[in-house]
Amino acid sequence: MCGIAFLYAPRRHSEERRLSMNRALECMAHRGPDDSRLIMEGPAICGHRRLSIIDLAASHQPMRSPDGRYLLTFNGEIYTYREIRSSLAGRWNFLTNGDTEVLLAGLMLEGVDFISQLEGMWSFALWDTLDETLLLCRDRMGKKPLYYASHEDEFCCASELPALRLLSDKPWHEDEHSTADYLRYGYCLPGFTVYENIREVLPGHYLKWSAKYGEIKERPYWSLSPEKFTGTPKQATEKLRETFITAVKRRLVADVEVGAFLSGGVDSSLVVGVVRQEIGSALKTFTIGFEEQSYDERKYARIVADIFGTDHYEEILGQWNENDLEKLILGHLGQPFADASLLPTALVSCVASRYVKVVLSGDGGDELFSGYQRYQARMMLRWYTRLPKFLRNNVARLIRSLPEPMDHHSRSLLKKAHLFADVADRLVAETPYFAPLMFSPAWLQELAPDTVGLGHQPPNIPEATTPDDLQRMMLADTCIYLPQDILVKVDRASMAQSLETRAPFLDREVVELAFSLPSQWHRNGFEGKRMLHNTFNTLLPSSIWRRRKQGFGVPLHEWFRGSLGTKLSELLANDPGPLQPGFVRSLQKSHESRNRDHGYRLWLIYVYLLWRQTYSVR
Repeated sequence: MCGIAFLYAPRRHSEERRLSMNRALECMAHRGPDDSRLIMEGPAICGHRRLSIIDLAASHQPMRSPDGRYLLTFNGEIYTYREIRSSLAGRWNFLTNGDTEVLLAGLMLEGVDFISQLEGMWSFALWDTLDETLLLCRDRMGKKPLYYASHEDEFCCASELPALRLLSDKPWHEDEHSTADYLRYGYCLPGFTVYENIREVLPGHYLKWSAKYGEIKERPYWSLSPEKFTGTPKQATEKLRETFITAVKRRLVADVEVGAFLSGGVDSSLVVGVVRQEIGSALKTFTIGFEEQSYDERKYARIVADIFGTDHYEEILGQWNENDLEKLILGHLGQPFADASLLPTALVSCVASRYVKVVLSGDGGDELFSGYQRYQARMMLRWYTRLPKFLRNNVARLIRSLPEPMDHHSRSLLKKAHLFADVADRLVAETPYFAPLMFSPAWLQELAPDTVGLGHQPPNIPEATTPDDLQRMMLADTCIYLPQDILVKVDRASMAQSLETRAPFLDREVVELAFSLPSQWHRNGFEGKRMLHNTFNTLLPSSIWRRRKQGFGVPLHEWFRGSLGTKLSELLANDPGPLQPGFVRSLQKSHESRNRDHGYRLWLIYVYLLWRQTYSVR
């Protein structure tokens, strides 16, 4: 994986363009420490930072076509490049052994129709020096980022927002609609950023820009609308087994060693189990733990590592590190991002990067196979909302009268009850469901009244194949929560350590198969991931299958009773922006008194204020 950048600026001096590109590439040095190159062609300049994974000695980028007309800068991996190369060999004289030239050849020979043949993760920019047109593209699930800005006759794009900012010579301003989205969901919606007129290419789309006409046209080349599976459940498990093993095999293709993240949860454990037992490859595994026991998963990771005989490494995330946070948020993300598990993800990436350059992850398993607790809560709400209103009100009052435990929800029934009451409060606001809300509408009105009524419409969310709530939630999470939260977190945290992550669950065939199945095959009452269990039940021990869903939680409740709470108060006093200080202080007071656990809400506010006051974009 790498960092890519492009700039077209006809009114700037050539040395000014070169200086801007060099600064942008230096800003992304973490994405590609092995090589840095750029090519200037008239008013355009194309840049690349390389993390060498395949064809280590060759495949330098930007890559120029043999006739000199095209320049390609490419970030990602095409796992099926060898098969595609064979199909193109009669029409192309290959000079390298990597996937970059295969991508260049296919685009030149077949145009944008070639994209549908690709399996992998990618973002790329292809510049036509003759017609002065640019082709941008992102992979189907949005694993690899690509942001762009267009103003008058200039156009630029980059893998990360801080790098793009160095290419653009225009002021950047906060987009109040994206701020409203962030306060609702904890991230910007697909296609948008927190800045006005700074956009991202949508997952599963390509974008064309013409220097001559200044037009931007974005089109989908893939959408999540699979045909309904017509076989039996047994045939589905056989197909899933074959498809998933193939997906894992594809992601072992590399000229460097490949390791794996291992949390001890079902998804990462399945990936490790397939590598060791089904494929028979040696494997290094990596996990992170916490001093607070309710958040620590190392015990389960060790069980899996021992069963499969991996070379296992682990480390503990102790105290919160303000410098690490600011570097991640400001230097890599460049916009507010409220998922606090960014920090442990960065630490486990740091551990893994000492030993390998590539790791496998279990990302996508929860969305595709109904693993999240919120799916269970939605099923419970079907029964809860049938109760008489007075009874529901009494239940809610009873729950709220009891202090919310600070333990992880997997260890506390009362904690789960509080979280369920939150979900019930948001039911109307989350129907139709797009993503989990961070605040109920009433609280959002008190937090930031000026943002109520603002926000972007989530783009390109496919209609559910049935009116079933569960199917709709899984689709929305796959199209919004997965690319905007999970994949952003993993990409920035891992690439900050120059580490490539690969997600077998996000293989196109796995994704399409999962969504072709009836939702009841995925979940039975409170039991999710039924298809994975029925397919691979003998691969993992019962202790892993039975364990409660935990996720990569962070003990924010303790952090906000210490120095992080003090820092939040300082930021709030300096410039609260659209936020109401009185309401934020009431959340802090309730949290500090241990009446309610507002850790993740306070974190969202803290990150927003940190970003706003650092970048001064108001």
